[in-house]
Amino acid sequence: MPNSTIPVITIDGPTASGKGTVAHRVADHLGFHLLDSGALYRLTALSALRRGTNLTDEHAVAKVAEHLPARFNGGHIYLGTEDVSHAIRAEEVGNMASKIAALPSVRQALFALQLGFRETPGLVADGRDMGTVIFPGAKCKVFLTASVEARAQRRYKQLIDKGFSANMDDLLEDLQSRDARDTQRAVAPLVPAEGAHILDTSNMSVDEAVARVLDWYAHS
Repeated sequence: MPNSTIPVITIDGPTASGKGTVAHRVADHLGFHLLDSGALYRLTALSALRRGTNLTDEHAVAKVAEHLPARFNGGHIYLGTEDVSHAIRAEEVGNMASKIAALPSVRQALFALQLGFRETPGLVADGRDMGTVIFPGAKCKVFLTASVEARAQRRYKQLIDKGFSANMDDLLEDLQSRDARDTQRAVAPLVPAEGAHILDTSNMSVDEAVARVLDWYAHS
């Protein structure tokens, strides 16, 4: 099947909107491949931090991204042969990922890598610019959102469940800062794609959100 005819569902949205969980469940239901594009930026950040790369050197960080040995398998995220599913969720890594995601050369370095995830029978791609930049011709585009308070509560629970310490006030402030960076950056700012379905998950269960996305896809 030609690459351009392989169906793609894009699920974009801000941090902790629930897009990762929804994307994973939708992909499982349809038997599609999954692209967690945010993880690629976290993997780049983790790799750069471990290498001692100067994170203000855009060219050096882009080089790390360009040669990123990223792999997704069964819900696990690998950097080379190492399972870093847990390590990339640390707040330091998340904050750095948000900052380097604003660097044009880093985004360009990861562009081709992301396109390569489009394989039969289909792909669910979650991120911030999946429907606007990476897969603008996607069969079904979704923009997931939620109030910053609801997202902070989800993020708090995620971190505590994974054994990380967390402070609600700090999380609120951090999410607001990330939102500002993501929506105001010059390259690929966080906005709903043209024709995207808008889904506010503030008062919605994961099951309800997944059902809504599957219905939109079935009728797309």
